[in-house]
Amino acid sequence: MAPHRLFIAALFSLCLGHAAWAGGQVVTVFAAASLKNALDELVPPFERDTGHRVHVSLAGSSALARQIQHGAPADVFISANAAWMDALAEAGLLEPHSRHILLGNSLVLVAPKGAGTPLAALGPHTRLLPMLGGGKLAMAMVNAVPAGIYGKAALQQFGQWQELAPHVAQTDNVRSALALVASGQAPLGIVYASDAMAEPRVQVLAQFPATSHPAITYPIADLANRDSTAEDALIAYLRSAAAGAVFQRHGFSLPGDAQ
Repeated sequence: MAPHRLFIAALFSLCLGHAAWAGGQVVTVFAAASLKNALDELVPPFERDTGHRVHVSLAGSSALARQIQHGAPADVFISANAAWMDALAEAGLLEPHSRHILLGNSLVLVAPKGAGTPLAALGPHTRLLPMLGGGKLAMAMVNAVPAGIYGKAALQQFGQWQELAPHVAQTDNVRSALALVASGQAPLGIVYASDAMAEPRVQVLAQFPATSHPAITYPIADLANRDSTAEDALIAYLRSAAAGAVFQRHGFSLPGDAQ
């Protein structure tokens, strides 16, 4: 085909693609990094069925919340804990009555695949420091990122935080902590169960008891920047039974489920 005809064909294809969403709206979602795989699966059918487009920005909940506080142009926020959503609510940055608990999760201890032996149980009796063998314990930032906050709380309840703190490798988000373990740079890590399911290069050694840390919840809310039927539609879709089944398959729990 002649070059000018190739250009015309490409332009025609681009126009057809644009027509599919031209009547829709663009929704920018700031979401906790642990939601990546589930949202990768859920967003395309929503776009196809509604004509709206969704841009997803993934990071630690703390970083995303701070960006929103400084005026980042997000439309919907999904946090991995209530505290960061509370901060936005107190600042008047949420649409009234738009906040809901979307999901739950559990916390697990992971090791590189084939490099550890599953534990019968995990509790104060389980000494993690010897298991590190001189290496680091990978965790998300323990004073800011929800997964790190939950993990620190569990280790404090076990009475092991003080001895483990100097051996913790802190990362900007939980997926980065997972990557340290998956690549063999850390012999152990504390991540969400959903993260462990998403990474075939790690194995779960044990699950932290739900009573060892605050309940893990993922609130979702519409941000108070503009009225958008697309935002409402997306939140309703993510709260639907069909989306819930996808989230569960990726290792999350639904509101009301026991951990």
